[in-house]
Amino acid sequence: MALWIQAQQLQGDALLQMQSLYGQHFPIEVRHYLAQWLEAQPWDAIDLENQQEEFKAKRLLDGLIQELQKKAEHQMGEDGFLLKIKLGHYATQLKSSYDPCPLELVRCVKHILYTEQRLVQEASNASSPGSGPVDGTPQKYQQINQTFEELRVMTQDTENDLRKLQHSQEYFIIQYQESLRIQAQLSSLASIPPAERVQRESGLQSRKSTLEVWLTREANTLQKYRQELAEKHQRTLALLRKQQTVIIDDELIQWKRRQQLAGNGGPSEGGLDILQAWCEKLADMIWQNRQQIRRVEHLTQQLPIPGPTEELLTELNGIVTDIISALVTSTFIIEKQPPQVLKTQTKFSATVRLLVGGKLNVHMNPPQVKATIISEQQAKALLKNENTRNDSSGEILNNNCVMEYHQTTGTLSAHFRTMSLKRIKRSDRRGAESVTEEKFTVLFESQFSVGGNELVFHVKTLSLPVVVIVHGSQDNNATATVLWDNAFSEPGRVPFVVPDKVLWPQLCEALNMKYKSEVQSDRGLSEDNLVFLAQKAFSSSSNNPEDYCNMTISWSQFNRESLPGRNFTFWQWFDGVIELMKKHLKSHWNDGAILGFLNKQQAQDMLMSKPNGTFLLRFSDSEIGGITIAWVAENPNKAERMVWNLMPFTTKDFSIRSLADRISDLNHLLFLYPNQPKEEVFSRYCTPPNCMHVFSCRQKCHHMTVCLIVSTVAVTYCSHETVYFSCGTC
Repeated sequence: MALWIQAQQLQGDALLQMQSLYGQHFPIEVRHYLAQWLEAQPWDAIDLENQQEEFKAKRLLDGLIQELQKKAEHQMGEDGFLLKIKLGHYATQLKSSYDPCPLELVRCVKHILYTEQRLVQEASNASSPGSGPVDGTPQKYQQINQTFEELRVMTQDTENDLRKLQHSQEYFIIQYQESLRIQAQLSSLASIPPAERVQRESGLQSRKSTLEVWLTREANTLQKYRQELAEKHQRTLALLRKQQTVIIDDELIQWKRRQQLAGNGGPSEGGLDILQAWCEKLADMIWQNRQQIRRVEHLTQQLPIPGPTEELLTELNGIVTDIISALVTSTFIIEKQPPQVLKTQTKFSATVRLLVGGKLNVHMNPPQVKATIISEQQAKALLKNENTRNDSSGEILNNNCVMEYHQTTGTLSAHFRTMSLKRIKRSDRRGAESVTEEKFTVLFESQFSVGGNELVFHVKTLSLPVVVIVHGSQDNNATATVLWDNAFSEPGRVPFVVPDKVLWPQLCEALNMKYKSEVQSDRGLSEDNLVFLAQKAFSSSSNNPEDYCNMTISWSQFNRESLPGRNFTFWQWFDGVIELMKKHLKSHWNDGAILGFLNKQQAQDMLMSKPNGTFLLRFSDSEIGGITIAWVAENPNKAERMVWNLMPFTTKDFSIRSLADRISDLNHLLFLYPNQPKEEVFSRYCTPPNCMHVFSCRQKCHHMTVCLIVSTVAVTYCSHETVYFSCGTC
């Protein structure tokens, strides 16, 4: 009943869609008054394609009628009287409609409950911040479902026509055999007396003439039936192909694109259940039409009648085979991608799935899937159908896996759990290309048959581009290659072509997506943050975001050329910030305590208008993965205020002592910019000290500070020190 309660909360277009599910075939009052009973029944346990399941459907129909009658009997009072009559009428109506075909009731209720659940889920997604429909808009769903209903009606219509044709042809053959029998009788009259022969011959000739006229007329009718049926199949196949284009070339491609962006930290690509349901419906209808066309071919072979139908049937057979082949090969997909930065000698996993495997009974003879790593050039040759001589660019251990059918989910998939890249063979690099710019892909391939070996399929699918590394130090540059490829590749591209230049706003979107995902924060990069990054990337001083909207950034600027005056690239600097944040400073970023993306001059301008002891945190310009504290205080050597900057802290420093503890140690830091007392911001992250010793700074400035024992190492700090150092007295 919980689903019906939620469904009643739908609004707008979703509510209209929900209401359109009901009518004379299933009144909405029945859904309302029997909500709890309907949602508790095992509708999904019934296989609509198995006629032997009809007794289960009949049991559900009888239960539905009994529940309606029971509900009607319990209605009391004036209002109850009208409802009692109405519910009783619905009970009679449903029994009359579905008693001859109880499986249709199951189909109807399953469709209603499934659609309600989808509409409720979409409404829930839309009301959640930052989320939306995962697998398409409600309008698309409605259109796809309407087309499936149209295809179902068309397929049932051709099935009825085919039975009519079959019955007509059977009767034609009986009459044709009767004409042959009459002809045989006429031939045997030569042996009887002339008087008797004339009498019998006259009657037989009359019957023969009448039958021949009927046979000629009926032969033309049969040919007309065949031609009309073939033309109907032609229209059905055209609509099937159009529907398949929508599902495979639009919806599935969009799912794959979301999967690729998820590799950059985008939202999850969403489940495959809806896509699989659509693909299974396609497979079912394509197969039904294929079997119908083959039955018509058998009828034409059984009774050849000259005409254009035979040629059309041959064409239809080719079309339907092409459609089913395209569906099978397109729905062999990678559900879980292998890691896109792949380190040799390290275990990794992947999952491939055949969306129509269960429907086509491929699991009855489970196929084996093989994984191979190939180069970009080999991938190009493969897509051109060029002979690659089974070449590979490396050796993957544990690269064979049998597809398993999961009864509860109806999925056919192969889970590679312990693959490992033993070795890699690199190609000659072009120009300034480094090893971390070289792209590979994992090729998954399998072979299986359907329909009792009627059709044999050799299916292949390529993973997203993979960059192979042999050492952890190569990870950040490999990640840059992957990020650029995931963000800017186009559907249907030649492997693995990406633009060399992109607009700055496009890169901003990719960087923000990556940053939010890695730092696990809803607080992304602000417009000011992105202006700072643009200044760094383009060596610009402009603070106007509009100045960068039409600027392009090249791959070389992104991660090949070092920043001016530095020995690292733009990406290496940004990736260092990400690593620092996600390992040590996530909480402080989420609290808004870290401004981060500021240069030294900006920090100075902001702090000079604030009281002494005001400080802020900004990312270091000079050190990868460094963050520094800037604060305003008096200059002891001059009678003026100035902004001081500590040497940057890195991951190594924070693994010894946290940022909150370090800020707590520094007594001259009083207010986090603009005016928050530091205790309000950082105290809940501080750890209590184990011991204290007071002594002088090693620069002999006589500033006294606190020595804290962390683990077994005593460390100390003062405003002149750039790093912690061991206390000599501890």
